[in-house]
Amino acid sequence: MKLTLKIWRQKNAAAEGKIVEYPIDGIEPDMSFLEMLDILNDELIVKGEDTVAFDHDCREGICGMCSLYINGEAHGPDRLVTTCQLHMRKFKDGDTIFIEPFRAKAFPVIKDLVVDRGAFDRIQQSGGFVSVNTSGNTIDANTIPIPKHDADRAFDAATCIGCGACVASCKNSSAMLFVSAKVSQFALLPQGKVEAADRVMNMVAQMDAEGFGNCTNTGACEVECPKGISLENIARMNREYLSASLKG
Repeated sequence: MKLTLKIWRQKNAAAEGKIVEYPIDGIEPDMSFLEMLDILNDELIVKGEDTVAFDHDCREGICGMCSLYINGEAHGPDRLVTTCQLHMRKFKDGDTIFIEPFRAKAFPVIKDLVVDRGAFDRIQQSGGFVSVNTSGNTIDANTIPIPKHDADRAFDAATCIGCGACVASCKNSSAMLFVSAKVSQFALLPQGKVEAADRVMNMVAQMDAEGFGNCTNTGACEVECPKGISLENIARMNREYLSASLKG
């Protein structure tokens, strides 16, 4: 395929960015989107030009680092996939493809298509954990009976990889889907009950401190989420937050 790539180039967070056009040829339909960018960068190296910076690691849909905004959609036109799982067969010969970073106040651009998602790490650190003594005398998890329905819902919430597609898709740059998934994966299990009130209060407070917007209730986050995290988690987080607030 022969394509026209229009890519956001920005030297650093303080620099002014712009869209730069790059023609590319010889792209096979079975290539992944990131492989296509690798080919472009190889061509730029040969020309002695600065390569396009983009984030990636596992390239297996696990780490969530390969977060790109492609033709106005987080992770591109496919569903339930990350950018690294997106294949070029989703595009046609002669297409023009716009490639931009995830845009949010809380996700400042580092360079080109790479953004700093450290805000998610700080939200996690504020309460997304269970304080359990696991040293020396671990207890078999099966000693605590958990209804399968609850375990399944907790596992579904835990599949969130923190890529930030929910934030990029929301017109208010809300992180509610991410935070609610991290709250829900513990709220549904007995191991998470002890710190439930502190967890939700601290994580929501940190989310607000990072500058994320409020939920718009439009559901764009669920549609674009590569792991299909449900909006039900936001409702659960709201209930957990209300309960914790009333307890003082």
